[in-house]
Amino acid sequence: MATRAIGTGEDLDHDSLRAVELRSLPRPSRLRDPITDLDGVGPKLAAAAAEIGITTVGDLLWHVPHGHRDRADVREVADLRIGEQATVMVDVRSARVRPTRRRNLRLVEAAVTDDSGPMKAVWFNQAYLAERLRPGTRLLLNGKLDRSGFRVATHEIVSGGVAPASGLHTTGIVPVHNATRELSAKRLREWIFQAVARAGDAVEALPAELRARRGLAAEADALRGVHFPESPEQATAARAKLAFEELCLHQVALAVRRGSRRESRAGIAFAPPGELVAGWLKSLPFEPTAGQRRAFDEIDADLADGRPMQRLLMGDVGSGKTVVAVYAMLRALEGGHQAALMAPTETLAEQHAATLDRLLAADGLGTVPFALLTGATPAARRRETLGRLATGELGLIVGTHALIEPDVRFAALAVCIVDEQHRFGVRQRAALDAKGPGDAAPHVLHMTATPIPRTLSLTAYGDLDSTAIRELPAGRRPIKTWVVGEEKRAGAYAFIRERLAEGRQAYVVCPLVADSEKLRAKAAEVEAERLRAGELRDFRVGLLHGQMSSREKAAEMERFAAGDTDVLVATTVIEVGIDVPNATVMLIEGAERFGLSQLHQLRGRVGRGAHESHCILFAETEGPLAKRRMEAIERSSDGFELAEVDLVLRGEGEILGTLQSGLPRYRVAQLPDDAGLLAEARGEVQELIARCGSLDAPDLGPLLDAARERFGDERVEGMAA
Repeated sequence: MATRAIGTGEDLDHDSLRAVELRSLPRPSRLRDPITDLDGVGPKLAAAAAEIGITTVGDLLWHVPHGHRDRADVREVADLRIGEQATVMVDVRSARVRPTRRRNLRLVEAAVTDDSGPMKAVWFNQAYLAERLRPGTRLLLNGKLDRSGFRVATHEIVSGGVAPASGLHTTGIVPVHNATRELSAKRLREWIFQAVARAGDAVEALPAELRARRGLAAEADALRGVHFPESPEQATAARAKLAFEELCLHQVALAVRRGSRRESRAGIAFAPPGELVAGWLKSLPFEPTAGQRRAFDEIDADLADGRPMQRLLMGDVGSGKTVVAVYAMLRALEGGHQAALMAPTETLAEQHAATLDRLLAADGLGTVPFALLTGATPAARRRETLGRLATGELGLIVGTHALIEPDVRFAALAVCIVDEQHRFGVRQRAALDAKGPGDAAPHVLHMTATPIPRTLSLTAYGDLDSTAIRELPAGRRPIKTWVVGEEKRAGAYAFIRERLAEGRQAYVVCPLVADSEKLRAKAAEVEAERLRAGELRDFRVGLLHGQMSSREKAAEMERFAAGDTDVLVATTVIEVGIDVPNATVMLIEGAERFGLSQLHQLRGRVGRGAHESHCILFAETEGPLAKRRMEAIERSSDGFELAEVDLVLRGEGEILGTLQSGLPRYRVAQLPDDAGLLAEARGEVQELIARCGSLDAPDLGPLLDAARERFGDERVEGMAA
């Protein structure tokens, strides 16, 4: 039988086999050795490295540079030009420390020379070097020549001729690594140079056929090439291989999480929609949009499956996600089951309860009771509600984290709606999930009013099925948006007064002055008092912020909704859950401090009625990023388009927050720059699973092991969810 090459399938004869270079097998355990095994790494520096996630030799290998500097040519002193970055090799003639007129500044000056002539080298605030720069010492210097001498940026002492690692910082293609105050980039390069010697111990995670078909470098070669490349092209190719591999590993981890959720517990299979849902749809005073009907169909397919639904419903502000949520809840109710809607704040839970009350109060539908359960629910009402839930008498409930407390028991919880799901932790969602009947898991519909760019939906939410509602319901009017400077303030408030005089209402949103809710509340309080005594003294000005009690917030919102307050001064607590159709103007202070998606969310609080609505943004647009954000929000009313712009301008970490569950911490890949690679990685992983049947196939063992090791913690948490 012919011998074939792994990956390419090429036939190999006897001579070809004899010519193959023999290599020792990788020893992955050596990459788990502590960095203290390397030269120059003591306990203090190891502790500093641990703060940026480097504890092992393997961590060093994956601490890839964020760029490279090309210092390939060593110049002669006589060829240097003023202001030009260059590298020279020189011998020291003398060195001294020279004080300056500035109290905290001392210079080290060294007379140096090469075969072409002498010059003066200068270091700033490195007095200790004078002891090391003895006559005859050979140096590699990188820096710039000016009229006072050669200002040294980096240097290396070359002892006994050119050592193997000489030029590590000053010549060739020099890597630029992320560093800290305690751990310099120079020291990191020295450690990584030692770690790269063990690159051959890295295991090939990607299947050989995939690597051969895509022309990807071997793992060891990619690790060497990304750190210390021989050319810029080699660095680019090495980084692309490692980024693609990392994205593949994350897609595998997401596939494992998705499978574990669906296979760990059985779901509850539903019959097709019945008379209750049909009657409710017929009684609605509006026609559901095409996006809402598509969501109904996809939810029906999920509920008919024997596996628990895990679907993400994304919808722009005002797109009608709550209608879809009520549909899913009624599907549970007509099947004799229970449904729960969990919101992150009491304000939003109360707003959902009000919306449900309105949507369920249709003629001919009959009584559909539901309850609201939050931390502010009175004890007597809470006991009554819990009793009705436990017996199954109460079919629908809306609440906050109060729904997942241990004493809350359901008779037959079959559908869970988790609104603004990114605000809940994994354990909180798992606690609600665990309240399903017996061994069955409830179906879960995750909702978010923040449109998520496709690149992030494939990462942070890649384990969920997704539905996007892009259309707005009939009757929603476009919101006119203006970005203005301080010189327009008088005109802006004159415009607001005109709208108030017509009987309309307005919001004034205070900026994110700090990450402290107390400071935000103070800013809102100060602004409310200023407006009451100033531009809006003839109108009723209310105040709403996160430091108020639940009762105070509810009372303030009720006054505004009833028209007893003309203007509501608020923090971002109004970002979700406030629905006052008569409010037609929003003024946002310090708009440049907000992300695009958040500005779009806030803007969506107006434009909910029959009157023309306006959003006025006061912003400082001197910076280029702020200017581009403001231009985008002024130009576009499409939340999905704005989310993509926000991703490009700010990056995925700032949009979703690095602490939010599910957001990957990539070491090599960068979004959105690697969006194309991400799509390719997802396609390759799906093809591998389809071809091999499952990730447990023997051929995919190294890929699965690598995914578990790289994203293991995320997988464990995901299984809990």
